[in-house]
Amino acid sequence: MPEHEHRDSSAASRPLRLGIAGPVGTGKSTLIATLCRQLADELELAVVTNDIYTDEDARMLRAAGVLPVERIRAVETGACPHTAIRDDVTANLIAVEDLERAFRPLDVVLVESGGDNLTATFSPALVDAQIFCIDVAGGGDVARKGGPGIERADLLVINKTDLAEHVDVDVAQMITDAESVRSGLPTLALSRTDPTAVGDLCKWVHHLVAEHRRGEHTAVDPGPMAPHVHHG
Repeated sequence: MPEHEHRDSSAASRPLRLGIAGPVGTGKSTLIATLCRQLADELELAVVTNDIYTDEDARMLRAAGVLPVERIRAVETGACPHTAIRDDVTANLIAVEDLERAFRPLDVVLVESGGDNLTATFSPALVDAQIFCIDVAGGGDVARKGGPGIERADLLVINKTDLAEHVDVDVAQMITDAESVRSGLPTLALSRTDPTAVGDLCKWVHHLVAEHRRGEHTAVDPGPMAPHVHHG
């Protein structure tokens, strides 16, 4: 098999690939660090980070000691982060497959998007499922405004709920707004300082891993915004 030939995507052939997307500053790296700390004794994990011109996120995760440093790889996209997770995923696929080959058998490879905006979602050619991360500091109206990740990602995380009182945001209303556009898909209010919320996040990941192993999970593309027209 050539070194970087992309393999069969069936559940039996490889680990779950889980994408973490969302705008700049919403806490994606911290969410990944939290998952690694909580799950590293239960699941075999590896991480791929994305940044335009730096490997800062990867260095932060390595310095935090959340996984052995060699299990954390950085992709420097050199261009729009959206492109590297959706339009031309080659660099990310190579990084993911290198980790899967080097540390088999892995259970989960976490792929962090470079900070983009509310339109950035992963291609199903790269990940099997995705978490879309927003945060209360971005404004209480973000969930209501929607977007492909908010509306159709496998899990929507409303992050940094411990800051809500400081930015005058009603977390319950954000959850209601999100649920109204998500057609029954799960939403989780999260703070890394809330053990119950962190536990719920870990339970969701374990459930997804189990589905993937049984071949019961199908990757769904959140896709771009629905076509629309402006009437003059």
